[in-house]
Amino acid sequence: MTGEGPSTASRLPDSSRGSLLVAAGIALSRVAGLIREITIAAFFGNSVATDAFSAAFRIPNILQNLLGEGVLSASFIPSYTGLLARGRTKEAGKVAGTILSLLILVTAALVLVGVFAADTLAGIFAPGFTGARRELTTTLIRVVTPGIGLLVLSAWCLGILNSHRRFFLSYVAPVLWNLAQIVGLLVAGVFAFTEIEGAGTVVTSDARGLIIVLAWATVAGAVLQLAVQIPTVAKLEPDLELSLHIDRESGTVLKRFLPVVGARGVVQLSALLDTLLASFLVVGAVSALRYGQVLYILPISVFGMSIAASELPELSSDAAVGKRDERVSAIRVRLRTGLARISYFVVPTALVYVVAGDLIVGTLLQRGEFERSDTVQVWSIIGAYGIGLVAATWARLLQSALYGIGDTTSPARASLARVGTSLVAGAILMVQFDQIGLGPEGLTVVGDLPAFSLVPAEVREAADTIPRLGAMGLALGVSVGSWVELRLLRDRLTRVVGRFDVVGGVRDNVLQAAFLAAGTTVVVRLITEQVPVFARGVLAVAAATITYLLASKSLGFPLARALNGRGPDRRPARTASARRSNDGGR
Repeated sequence: MTGEGPSTASRLPDSSRGSLLVAAGIALSRVAGLIREITIAAFFGNSVATDAFSAAFRIPNILQNLLGEGVLSASFIPSYTGLLARGRTKEAGKVAGTILSLLILVTAALVLVGVFAADTLAGIFAPGFTGARRELTTTLIRVVTPGIGLLVLSAWCLGILNSHRRFFLSYVAPVLWNLAQIVGLLVAGVFAFTEIEGAGTVVTSDARGLIIVLAWATVAGAVLQLAVQIPTVAKLEPDLELSLHIDRESGTVLKRFLPVVGARGVVQLSALLDTLLASFLVVGAVSALRYGQVLYILPISVFGMSIAASELPELSSDAAVGKRDERVSAIRVRLRTGLARISYFVVPTALVYVVAGDLIVGTLLQRGEFERSDTVQVWSIIGAYGIGLVAATWARLLQSALYGIGDTTSPARASLARVGTSLVAGAILMVQFDQIGLGPEGLTVVGDLPAFSLVPAEVREAADTIPRLGAMGLALGVSVGSWVELRLLRDRLTRVVGRFDVVGGVRDNVLQAAFLAAGTTVVVRLITEQVPVFARGVLAVAAATITYLLASKSLGFPLARALNGRGPDRRPARTASARRSNDGGR
């Protein structure tokens, strides 16, 4: 790049407001998603019906993730934002129209494949499912796939809105998607279906009907999510025209698109393979993995994605103009402030997941068909995810930094390494942990250790089979892979901008406060043994939050500094005599 334009360092904008808007939108969406999962758990628990829905949704969900938000953000936003930053708005509109046209064609074709090849897809990606689980999964794939296609188009709207710094709407729109599912499930569950128990190895006719209603509700929600964004997008791009003409700028987007699709494709293939592997575990493992992933993704989305998404347009603008030294300086500043904000929120979350995950899961899900053994099963999963939670969240910002400077190959390679590591480690560990059951008396070894083969099919499908910890092994594999990915991303970015601290320079302060907060949950657990699980969870989270805020404040890192991306106040505390001297002896 040439040195034309204002100095990058001097025009470095404060993106903390953007990250707050993204965080607010994502938080509302994720809260709605949690309520959806709470509702599903109450009606179905960890059952065959939930297994089928989880697998069915995972399979077409690869379409959304391959062509949707993450890919478009990394490939489309840098080019589109760069054109806007240079005042080339007409060309930006042409690029937007071309990309939308291509997305419509590709998405339509893949939706047709999903609908007409549903049975084949179910056999490929959930081969452990047989009988009723297999048939129900096939039916659900046919229903939910068109809705996923609409969510891809919604992701294009997000790209336009984010490039124009309209962060809140694009990230709060999924609330409507979740709300449609909640309303559909509650209305149908209360007024249309009565015998909805789906536990064991059979699914009642009412449970089958209700889960299909839930699938149709996902389609209705996708329509609402897309529709609410269209008016604002139309105002921002009033002259948008659909076109299949690929000019130089559109070609640049497509060149970036393919490596990013490769990176996302590898990650999504990993998620599909996790579902495939979990289908060979005891009934309920796929459902438990689903609930665990919701809680795992929550802090990554709210704290990692919000910062990474708000920084990407700024990083792209910084890379478009200014001298090299100025661009590098701006990137380093953004990395340090963004990583400090992420660390402040995610480090304590990860520790609490490990130490008190059962209280969190119990508070959110333990009711109706969801029992105490299900709670412990999901706790084992989020505790395993917690080991790699900070690495996965830091990696989101490092990916955005590389995408912002036009490097889409390095994140793809890092993702490939992450997936390979996760699958190998996860496959080995899941076989071992599936020999450990959750009986009435606690953890019990119900198989041979070390194990060299899967649990027999007749045991996996038996109605009286107790929950097991096989899915925990898959989660541990993901955590190991996340640390490998982070190391590769950090090494690559270090070669571009120099050395930097992935914790954002706040490691000691955050760790001290986080360990105090985690210790508080242990104390609450001991003194509230006779209290109902919902109240125990609320008390534990409240106590941990208050402890963390007070401890971090005493260490010079209060909430306001975290939100503004500032590290701890490292100024030495003034003594009383020094204060009196500065105040004129008063």
